[in-house]
Amino acid sequence: MPWWPRLDRPAVAPSVLSADFTDLRGDLDSMVESGADLLHLDVMDGHFVPNLTFGPFVVAAIDRATDLPLDVHLMISRPDRYCADFASAGADALTIHVEAESDVERTLRDIRDAGVRPGISLNPGTSLETLTPYLDLVDLVLVMSVQPGFGGQAFQPAVLGKIRDLAGIRADRGLDFEISIDGGINDRTAPDAVSAGADILVSGSWLFGAPDRRVAVNDLRKSG
Repeated sequence: MPWWPRLDRPAVAPSVLSADFTDLRGDLDSMVESGADLLHLDVMDGHFVPNLTFGPFVVAAIDRATDLPLDVHLMISRPDRYCADFASAGADALTIHVEAESDVERTLRDIRDAGVRPGISLNPGTSLETLTPYLDLVDLVLVMSVQPGFGGQAFQPAVLGKIRDLAGIRADRGLDFEISIDGGINDRTAPDAVSAGADILVSGSWLFGAPDRRVAVNDLRKSG
């Protein structure tokens, strides 16, 4: 498996969808210089969520532009049809939704067979029990703290209970997956997420809009 940040503090993952795509390399370089640990790439198909973003070509371009690991979040209805393309494009992790239409177990196994870290995600309104059968197949669990599809939404604190439960299941079953949280993450919400058990903090509009991105990254790291 490719290198992946396993740290004794929260990992910071800027969400590239909030970058300025007219100066994407400049924004990526800025996040590298600010100390980001990995990049979070949101892929949307206009069907699973009501928005369209980008596909494997853009992921490949980002992979060429940075050495940071790429955490590719597939908010698409049929991830099984595209996982191989995103793996070839340079994804280091591929996270699919438990709510997607594909065979979840088979898709997760295909992702690992492609040499990529498999992850699973769930929306705020989805019960945690829907993904517990797959926890021994994944390296990453992504908890959405907003309804996926658009950035800039307010954090939903009710999801913190899911993170606590996930951390408990991980300990009880001796599993090794990391817990990531995405949606409304900033210097005020991050401490609660980390306290609940989150290992990776995905931040988009707050982090890219910060007056000093290095300070913002450090503020998220200090959440632990």
